[in-house]
Amino acid sequence: MERTRVVITGIGAITAIGNDAETFWQALVAGTNGIGPITLFDASKHSVRIAGEVKNFEPTDVMDYKTARRSHRLSHLAVKAARESLNSAKIELNDELAREIGCIMGTSGGVFDMGNQELVIETRGPNRVDPLIIPKLGPHMASGRIGRELGLRGPNSSIGSACASGTDALGHAWAMLRNGDAEIMLAGGTDAMIHPVTVGTMALMGALGKDYNDTPEKASRPFDLHRDGFVLGEGAAVLVLETLEHAQSRGATIMAEYIGHGWSFDALDDAAPDAEGQSLSMARALKSAQIAPDEVSWINAHGTGTPYNDRTETKAIKMAFGEAAAYKIPASSIKSMIGHSTAAAGAIEAVASVLAIRDNKIPPTINLDTPDPQCDLDYVPHVARDAKVDTVLSNSYGMGGQNSTLVFRRFS
Repeated sequence: MERTRVVITGIGAITAIGNDAETFWQALVAGTNGIGPITLFDASKHSVRIAGEVKNFEPTDVMDYKTARRSHRLSHLAVKAARESLNSAKIELNDELAREIGCIMGTSGGVFDMGNQELVIETRGPNRVDPLIIPKLGPHMASGRIGRELGLRGPNSSIGSACASGTDALGHAWAMLRNGDAEIMLAGGTDAMIHPVTVGTMALMGALGKDYNDTPEKASRPFDLHRDGFVLGEGAAVLVLETLEHAQSRGATIMAEYIGHGWSFDALDDAAPDAEGQSLSMARALKSAQIAPDEVSWINAHGTGTPYNDRTETKAIKMAFGEAAAYKIPASSIKSMIGHSTAAAGAIEAVASVLAIRDNKIPPTINLDTPDPQCDLDYVPHVARDAKVDTVLSNSYGMGGQNSTLVFRRFS
């Protein structure tokens, strides 16, 4: 059975190095660092005091003041990226069209911002608890706030699969389009987890790097021998996915084709990654896309900068592609510049994948000064590379074992 073809017609992003997709992309290929001291809270007592924060953003630029107050930062960022994606796709909403557009977003939700509500109940009574906790902080509000602000009445849901969430959301939207459940979907990820509790618990877990508080520009260093953990980031990205028939019927500019997706689960450990599980998601993505390993132009690596993850992903790429092909395919991690945006990471990386195809550019892995001998693939150190980029495979791995891999190709 011939499946419906799905294409990308619009993109939007807000990150630590750019508040729109084009600014973000130009900063990426320039190797710009977006990591700096935490300003969203007083981190002076923390062992980790740096992050990849979004800068110079006002929620009231994308929604009214009352709605902004009732919304979490993750929703502010999501709406910003969604509005940009529609403008990028040159979609002018009307009542009829808005009824048919759906939205799926990956996010962790705003649970860490709940505050000590039990203490409020104990000291002030249950009538003093925050009545807006669920509509403000629930993970369903990422897609829900987009849907309400834009008036979209198509399918609407949220995905929570840790750091694979953004890529998962894209994959589920892709499947819905192929199954005929919609003609247009907005999909992506958003997260805003730079919070005292998040930073504290991740630091204790050993996931965050602690050695570069005084030199934040050097802190995020995937695949480098001297990496010591990832840098927490934040941001959002939304892509407009359409069936090919619908995109062509309205004369849309097609940025890339979404040709495959693969999923897997490690089924071993709550936190430690597994090479076999990761390789399965890549192998299944290649099979779904009906392409051979040597047809991939660039692997947009998960590349968090933790010692264990980077070694595991390197091994997984070799398992999925075969060592001969793996050594020939450039791979790099944009987390070296923006940090790890958790549930939003895969969606932000998807925007980078689309623009790499557009410009035939592979963004670099900055801070890769001393390659780890166990991370011996072509990880494009320091400087962006001119290359023919026709097909991109992009990896996202959740802390918990969720693996998700998508494949984009130049549209023909």
